[in-house]
Amino acid sequence: MKVMMMIFPVSVLCALIACTDAPVSVEQQRQTVLSKTDTVITFNNEATGKLPVGFKGFDNCGQTVNWSVLDDNGNKVVKQQSKNESSCYNVLMFQENAYQNFTASVKIKAIAGDEDQGGGLIWRCQNENNYYLARYNPLENNFRFCKVVNGDRKQLKSVDSNIKTGEWFTMTITMSGNKIVCTLNGNKLIEITDDTFAGAGTLGMWTKSDAQSYFDDLSVQVAK
Repeated sequence: MKVMMMIFPVSVLCALIACTDAPVSVEQQRQTVLSKTDTVITFNNEATGKLPVGFKGFDNCGQTVNWSVLDDNGNKVVKQQSKNESSCYNVLMFQENAYQNFTASVKIKAIAGDEDQGGGLIWRCQNENNYYLARYNPLENNFRFCKVVNGDRKQLKSVDSNIKTGEWFTMTITMSGNKIVCTLNGNKLIEITDDTFAGAGTLGMWTKSDAQSYFDDLSVQVAK
């Protein structure tokens, strides 16, 4: 019996064996994790000193990733504790679910930071370097909406606000198709449209540089 041997180009061979050791992108994952139900995370049942379950920390500059749960006067919160340089983005991404159209909110309190303070929400994340971002900085007294593409942040809108360091505030984002509404403490401050990230993605929390901040009560209400 003759044995036929066939030689395949690397690209074809890779497809045949599904490139099993290649990383799986959010785009590939979202077929199984796109959430159709609401999500509420209070962190009260999480272990202090550790990352909350379902989350992963990233930074874009190879420095320190230091997110953990702590007890804030009897209430458990998540704190970003790194004091990185000004070009660093500190990301804590919720990886269990992806969302497309929704209203998401989180409570934030700026604790400290010389170069930067405060923080915000990221959503429709394709990975740790591609996502929408809304953030408030009490050092600058401004609320900004940006997109981060391949790690580069582009500001699309900025408005003034006046929340002080040490004050809890609630940030709310409504995403519907390409329409984005960003709210602080119930005040609608930013309305904009953008088509950069059209599909579903994960979401998470974000600070920059040395901004040390508390986050609590992350919730996502999926559009019906």
